[in-house]
Amino acid sequence: MSDDGGLWLLLLGPAGATGLYWALYRYYRNTDKSHAFERETEVEAKPVTGSDRKVDEVTGTRETRIRGDNLRAYRQRVERVRSGGDSS
Repeated sequence: MSDDGGLWLLLLGPAGATGLYWALYRYYRNTDKSHAFERETEVEAKPVTGSDRKVDEVTGTRETRIRGDNLRAYRQRVERVRSGGDSS
């Protein structure tokens, strides 16, 4: 029977795809080498400091812009960097 020669080739496809998937998964996930932050890291918590001071209140959508923004004044926002030999 010559059909037996083609059967192993058909089985090789799914087996090879499964092996390639598993190899890539292990390579990129590194599940055996990963650092478990929650278990292996000790974080010392400190009390929260600061104060709550109410500055202003805006209700609804009456104001479409933030007061004091510099959106349109781009020359104030961006400072030109000058190099040593630049004549402009």
